[in-house]
Amino acid sequence: MSVDVSKVATTNGSTPASPKGAKAAGAIANWADERLGLGTAMKKNLRKVFPDHWSFMLGEIALWSFVVLLLTGVFLTLWFDPSMQEVTYNGSYDPLRGVHMSAAYASSLEISFDVRGGLLLRQMHHWAAMIFIASMMIHMMRVYFTGAFRKPRELNWVIGCLLLLLGTIEGFTGYSLPDDLLSGTGIRAADGFIKATPVVGTYLSFFLFGGEFPGDSIIPRLYAIHILLIPGILLALVAAHMLLLVYHKHTQWPGPGRTEQNVVGYPMLPVYAAKAGGFFFIVFGICAFMGGLFTLNPVWKYGPYDPSKVTAGSQPDWYMGWPDGLLRIIPGWETHLFGHTISWNVMIPILVMPPLMLMILMALPFIESWITGDKREHHLLERPRNAPTRTAIMVALMTFYGLAWAGGGNDIIAIKLHLSINQITYFLRVALFVGPVIAFIITRRWCISLQRHDEAKLLHGYETGVLVRSPDGAYAEKHLPLSNEKAYTLTARERDPIPETPEEIEALGLEGRALRLRKLRARLQTAFYADNVQKPTLAELEEGQHHAEHELHELEAHIAAGPNRHGPDA
Repeated sequence: MSVDVSKVATTNGSTPASPKGAKAAGAIANWADERLGLGTAMKKNLRKVFPDHWSFMLGEIALWSFVVLLLTGVFLTLWFDPSMQEVTYNGSYDPLRGVHMSAAYASSLEISFDVRGGLLLRQMHHWAAMIFIASMMIHMMRVYFTGAFRKPRELNWVIGCLLLLLGTIEGFTGYSLPDDLLSGTGIRAADGFIKATPVVGTYLSFFLFGGEFPGDSIIPRLYAIHILLIPGILLALVAAHMLLLVYHKHTQWPGPGRTEQNVVGYPMLPVYAAKAGGFFFIVFGICAFMGGLFTLNPVWKYGPYDPSKVTAGSQPDWYMGWPDGLLRIIPGWETHLFGHTISWNVMIPILVMPPLMLMILMALPFIESWITGDKREHHLLERPRNAPTRTAIMVALMTFYGLAWAGGGNDIIAIKLHLSINQITYFLRVALFVGPVIAFIITRRWCISLQRHDEAKLLHGYETGVLVRSPDGAYAEKHLPLSNEKAYTLTARERDPIPETPEEIEALGLEGRALRLRKLRARLQTAFYADNVQKPTLAELEEGQHHAEHELHELEAHIAAGPNRHGPDA
């Protein structure tokens, strides 16, 4: 009998069978990889190493709070009505029922009282905005204090400054949307700031508001800016920021095995991705916790915007406080020129200082690079004490910011502390100029003192707290040598360059502007590194280690021979 084998499946030999769906998915993946190179890029970056340190989480807080902003913002977009059309409120909030208001304010009340979870999401959105800007500021301070902005990361520093600026503007447009009395007061102030611009101020105001203030167009226009224009730019800058971070590799703190050429840490998958994912839920949870328990911007208490009313003690969100403080404490300077009034008391604090401070921040890496002449790439971080002038510059800027920020609450300070608002204003006018100088001097000397302390620990060891009495009755505290790991960390820094002398510059044969710039740079470099304590040389370290070991043996001998000795002879 013959057997029909035409319907018997053929063997696949040693190759395992796979379903047709997997073959299709594999074909699609190969097609995409051949044209986009995604497979190669993923293989390279999924095992990318990230160092581990608590200070690096500051940037992650900014990133994840931005994600929370996007998620909650999408929810609010579904319910908010960005219209200035006048309506009569008939919602569930009794105190405002029957009151005429804009549709934007009415929808804000509806989100707060009638949409399930609306108040929670609205307050989460606002708290996330606060955290986003605060974490960006603290992250930028960490980057600056540790020297992480140096080559090749200057562009990423500039992107970070732009993110901070755009985040601030985004926050202003966001809390202006509900059209309540407080946000309307802020928009009215912005209209005054725009009109203070010489020559073109009134035209800019007319263009923005679509006519005279308040018009019918400002809320829809701010809404478009808030949900489309600025978020799109923010997303692009965040993506560029992250891509440059991956391309340049992450900075790391100095330590054994860590060099300018490597990165010591955990790979992207699975360790870092799991930690980052968990951290997102922590940030989300904190925003939800604050949104659920702490009332923020209760628009129902302020009522709809009325140009004839101003909320007593009205203040913007905290990140807009420092220009508001400058506005409050500056004298009423005005100039009348050719029939025009130039309001210096508005222009300087609002139109001049914010962009000036931004340009100073953006220029800091390039100014330092030019002064120091350092063109090398840096991937190891510096301890703030090892760059005293750099640290002092940022502390001076922080002092200026803090004093201006305090000026934004001069009325509240006067009321709560029972002080004269005039005396507070006069004090801040002086402190705004004197305070940063004092902060610079104190910070610089403090850093140099810490450098000397590190040098003493390297050469003489650390303090043990053990007091030993010598035969002649004198007491001395004994020191023990540092561990190799700690000693490595303290010495893992470059020596400061020696500035050129005027004679060396003259010998170069430069003339004119080039000569003057070279001499200026030498003087600034001398001031930048003045009084810095350099790390000990190898010979000094060996001598210090030998001395510390001698002290250790001497200490052991004193203990062995002393009244508290232990052992069979005790």
